[in-house]
Amino acid sequence: MPFKTKILKSISFLLFISLFVQNTIAQKVKIDAVGVVVGKNIVLDSDIAKFKLELENSSEGKIKISDCEMLEQLMLQKLLAHHAVVDSIVVSDAEVDSQVERNIQFFSQEYGSIEKVVEAYGFNDIEDLKTELFGIEKENSLIQKEQLQITENIDVTPEEIRIYFNGLKDKGELPEFPAEIQIAQLVLNAEATQEELDRVVNKLLKIKKEIEAGSSFKMKAIINSNDPGVTDNGGRYSIDKNSQFIKEFKETAFSLDVNQVSEPFKSKFGYHILQLHQIRGETRIASHILIQPEIPQEKLDETKEKLEKIKTDIDSGVITFDEAVKKYSQDKDTKNNGGLIVNPYSGESTFDLTRMDPALYARVNNLQKGEMSDVFYDEERGGKKMYKVMIMKDRTNTHIADMVDDYVKVQSLALQKKKQETIAKWSREKIGDTYIKISNEFQKCTFEKNWTKEISN
Repeated sequence: MPFKTKILKSISFLLFISLFVQNTIAQKVKIDAVGVVVGKNIVLDSDIAKFKLELENSSEGKIKISDCEMLEQLMLQKLLAHHAVVDSIVVSDAEVDSQVERNIQFFSQEYGSIEKVVEAYGFNDIEDLKTELFGIEKENSLIQKEQLQITENIDVTPEEIRIYFNGLKDKGELPEFPAEIQIAQLVLNAEATQEELDRVVNKLLKIKKEIEAGSSFKMKAIINSNDPGVTDNGGRYSIDKNSQFIKEFKETAFSLDVNQVSEPFKSKFGYHILQLHQIRGETRIASHILIQPEIPQEKLDETKEKLEKIKTDIDSGVITFDEAVKKYSQDKDTKNNGGLIVNPYSGESTFDLTRMDPALYARVNNLQKGEMSDVFYDEERGGKKMYKVMIMKDRTNTHIADMVDDYVKVQSLALQKKKQETIAKWSREKIGDTYIKISNEFQKCTFEKNWTKEISN
C-alpha cells in the first residue's frame, strides 16, 4: 500500500468533518456539479478540491493524494451518514444546536464578531449561517454515532497488541512518538484594590443613569467598554441558553425586561452593565459595557516578589511544589491537582512538545524533569493579571515506540486499526445494497472498494 494511502487511512473521520465545517462556510457554493450520490447524500466536485487542498496544507505537504483517493474518503463519510438514517440513529436538535453555538462562538472569536463572520462568508444574516451549520453538524453527529455503533463492541486482547507491535517491528514501521511533557503551575493573581473596585462600580452606575436618561448605550460602550469587540458591534450580542457566554452574562440577559439596564455585575473579565434590546423566542439581543479594574505597578511588583519568595522556599526544601500549590495557588483549575495543566485538546495532562502553544513552549522547552521555570508575568484574554512559576513534572523525549514503555499508546493504535478494519468490512457489505451514482468524470477512478459495483469474474 502506498505510503500516502496508509497515512490517509489513519486519519480520523473527524478531521474530514472538521474541515467540512470550515470549508463549507468559507466557500459557500450555490450551484455546483455533483460528483457522486450515495443514498440521498451528495459529494460536489468542489468538495473534493477543497478537502484535498486542506489535507495537503494541514500535513505541510507530506500527504499528496489524488482526486479519486479523496473522493473515496468522502464517499465513506456519506455512506456512514446514509446508514445512520437507515438504522434510525437519533440526533436531537438540542445537541446539534449546542454544537452550532460552539462553532458560532469559535468563528466569532476568530473574526472579532459574528457580524464579521456573516459578512466575510456571504451569508444573508446570522440565521442563514446557523441554518448552514445545523445541516453540517447534523450529518457530523450522524456519522459519529453510526461509527460508534459499528465499533462499540470492538476491543483488542494483549495477544493482538503483541502481534500488531511485532508486525510493525518486522516491517520497520514502528511509529516515532514525539517528545511529551507534563507540567504544573503555581499562580498568584495581582488583585485590584478595593478603592479601584469601588471606582469601577460607581462609574458603571453613573453610565447606567445616563443611559436611562436617554444617552446612547452603543456610544457609551464605544467610549468606555474594555470589550475588544466593541468597535465592531457596539457591545451587542445574540444570546440563548446554549450560547458559550459566561454564566453571569447569560443569567443577567434572561433576567431583564426589554430596554432595562442591569445593575453592575462581576465576572472573571471584570465588571459589566447590560441592556436587553429584544426577545426573539429563546434568544435575547443585548449589549454590555465591560470595565476592567486597573492594577497599579506596585501591586504587580508585590505579587511577583511574593511568588519569588515561594519559589526560593521550594528550591531550599522548606516546602514542596505540590504543598505550595495547595497553600498559595489562586488558579482554581489546577490548585487541587498539584498544579497539573490539562491539555485542552486531549483532556489529558500530557502535551506533545512539538504542538504546544508557542508562548508556553518557550517557557518550558529547556526544562528537565523536576526543574522550575523563572517567575514570569502572564495575562488572560479577559484582562486578569498574574505571575506564574512552572515545574517540569515529567518529560519523555522523542523515541521509537517501545512495547513496555508505550504499551498504552500501542494498545490505542492497535484498537484504532481494528476499528478501521471493522468499518472497512462494514462499508464493503453496505455498498452492495446502497444506491450509488458516480458521475462520468470519476467513472475512470480505481477505488479500493467496489463503489462502481462491478461484477467480479
